[in-house]
Amino acid sequence: MKKYLAECLGTAALVIIGCGSVAVAGLGAVLGSGPAGALAVLPIAAAFGLTVTAMAYGIGPISGCHINPAVTAAVWSAGRMSTNDAVGYVIAQIVGGIIGAGVLVAILVGKDGGYDIGTLGLGQNGWSKFSTSAAFLTEVVATFLFTVVILGATSKAGATPVAGLAIGLTLLVIHITFIAVTGVSVNPARSIGPALFVGGTALAQLWLFIVAPIVGGLAAGWLFRARVLEADA
Repeated sequence: MKKYLAECLGTAALVIIGCGSVAVAGLGAVLGSGPAGALAVLPIAAAFGLTVTAMAYGIGPISGCHINPAVTAAVWSAGRMSTNDAVGYVIAQIVGGIIGAGVLVAILVGKDGGYDIGTLGLGQNGWSKFSTSAAFLTEVVATFLFTVVILGATSKAGATPVAGLAIGLTLLVIHITFIAVTGVSVNPARSIGPALFVGGTALAQLWLFIVAPIVGGLAAGWLFRARVLEADA
């Protein structure tokens, strides 16, 4: 149960800090609005990436700090965890994502003048300026690259004390590149929590942020299991 509790806590923290940088800090309101919008990408990216880094050192010794069903899918696909553990991890992560989104809602409704979640959002994922196929490809490729780094940095041959930093920085640069396309999910639990509270388009588009990251994670894991990317023993 310690592992599942750690995964729940870590995922909740990722949603609170990452999505909070968009909704609570108000950075989402300026995204895409000229120079100020371009500058807003960096702190949002840092919020997600550095939270993953922090959690890697905080809960990594307990659960490995997946805090992401796509990462768990990659680790399972690589043959590094059992199916039972993988299912438990995913459930804990989804619960954590919902709890994290709920905490944000509780904070935002206390804002002076109120806060319309349906209009102002909760840092949810979605696409409108790109096609569905482009959004799907973005999430598959971004998740694939992210999980390749995770599997490589945590392998027996590649394990290093700075693995958490490498993983967090990878998530940061992925956000810088792709945030304009989908808002960057690469994590179904991070998308599920906010979408459930926001509803509407966020909920209608949620399927992509569940399917595409899982596809990317499974593909990365398979390459390690097939020893295409795994170092020789």
